[in-house]
Amino acid sequence: MVEYQKPFVLGCQIFNQLHFYNEEPKGHSPVPSSADLKEFKEVTQRDSLVQLEKEIAALLTTTSDDKKDLAKSQFAAFSRLFQRFLEESGSSVDWERIEQLPIDSIRDYNTLLKPSPDDIHSKLEKLVVVKLNGGLGTSMGCRGPKSVIQVRNDLTFLDLTVQQIEHLNKKYNVNVPLVLMNSFNTDKDTEQIIRKYKGLQVEIYTFNQSCFPRVSKETLLPIAHDCDIEGNIEAWYPPGHGDFYDSFKNSGLLQKFINSGRDYCFISNIDNLGATVDLNILNMLLDRGTNPLEFVMEVTNKTKADVKGGTLIQYENKLRLLEIAQVPKEHLEEFKSVKKFKFFNTNNLWIKLDAIEKVLNEGSMNLEIIVNNKTLENNLNIIQLETAVGAAMKSFNGGLGINVPRSRFLPVKKTSDLLLVMSNLYHMKNGSLSMSPLRMFPTTPLVKLGDKDFAKVKDFLSRFATIPDILELDHLTVSGDVTFGRNVSLKGTVIIIANHGDRIDVPSNATLENKIVSGNLRILDH
Repeated sequence: MVEYQKPFVLGCQIFNQLHFYNEEPKGHSPVPSSADLKEFKEVTQRDSLVQLEKEIAALLTTTSDDKKDLAKSQFAAFSRLFQRFLEESGSSVDWERIEQLPIDSIRDYNTLLKPSPDDIHSKLEKLVVVKLNGGLGTSMGCRGPKSVIQVRNDLTFLDLTVQQIEHLNKKYNVNVPLVLMNSFNTDKDTEQIIRKYKGLQVEIYTFNQSCFPRVSKETLLPIAHDCDIEGNIEAWYPPGHGDFYDSFKNSGLLQKFINSGRDYCFISNIDNLGATVDLNILNMLLDRGTNPLEFVMEVTNKTKADVKGGTLIQYENKLRLLEIAQVPKEHLEEFKSVKKFKFFNTNNLWIKLDAIEKVLNEGSMNLEIIVNNKTLENNLNIIQLETAVGAAMKSFNGGLGINVPRSRFLPVKKTSDLLLVMSNLYHMKNGSLSMSPLRMFPTTPLVKLGDKDFAKVKDFLSRFATIPDILELDHLTVSGDVTFGRNVSLKGTVIIIANHGDRIDVPSNATLENKIVSGNLRILDH
């Protein structure tokens, strides 16, 4: 858990109730004993929890009868998370107890066997595909769900996902269902959008992750006064994708798929265009006989661009995910080392359905808490308590990492990523992207676009008459008021900086190779 200094909310009343200081000779500052400090902390924690539960009980009275059971369940989950937040402090990992990864803990993807053509149908019938669809497109300047941003040939993330699953179903005459985990931010729009897929050969199911109240950083109390979420949307938040397990079970879908004979779910972020159903991984999972794997995480080789990504460690005789937020400050540089921690988590996960049911029934899932500090538009400081779906790995038996090719990690988080996937660097077929065979090397170019002029999709698109040819590009940095004409070609390392008040127009049909451009000009030498 992220270390976070929790405010004492009780004031002097408790301070005086406790004999907080030892008697000291006059002239000396009083020194609290460790026992008194511990007692003080326990009392403040109990009071914070009592106050929070009073507020939640009041919120529950404002919920409509048809939503009361769901709200009660979600508030109970939030209270448990909040209690853990109060009780825990410091890192959840003792750095010195991290063990060396066993040789067989991460398997090379290239050693996996392809399923025989006769087996593919029966194996796909054991699979459920889950896409995490709770995020908004606000960070890229878009309204509504991020999954409806157009990323290629006027097709959205959701369009491409549906195309992939439909192609699979048609090609192998199967019925792999697609499940979308929405949030209260994306549910309404998503339900309207998926109507257009009704005529396609893909069954789409949706469920909502929980809706938790944001808490004031100063008082540690919910900032919401009632359960009118749409009326005060800033007072609520979806608690991260670690909420998948409880919400999936509560929706009834987990039991439904287990009853219908499904064995595994494949979970990934909807904005990861490389996260397609992989038959080799599925084949490995279903060929284990009496020794099934319950939790498989796809990892890939870490580069300097991925140093903040979560990694796999061996801890207390189990594989687990280690996130940067869990790392003590004095070990941050060690965590970022590409030599010591060679892999990072792609958030592509394969999990056994009946194992999810077992772990939830046992109550043994204990996900690390991510404390997300935010400041709202009214300058109110709040905290969000979140969890990550991959953190559940330690709760399962039979965990494994698979070192997959980088091509299975193609997230679109910024417009710089959008430039790559919209370009001739990739070919698209049946909703899946693959790198062009004309690219001489397998790595993608490093692209940095200035936040002020390129961060929003609308602004980004307005600056390119057409997306440049980047087949031979290694590195691109663009900053300031820069526009690109049609059929521009970028090769090697290209850096274009328009200083404040300057403008640079790259003309149509220009080729820039290993150039650094700055100032206020139109580039003519090509």
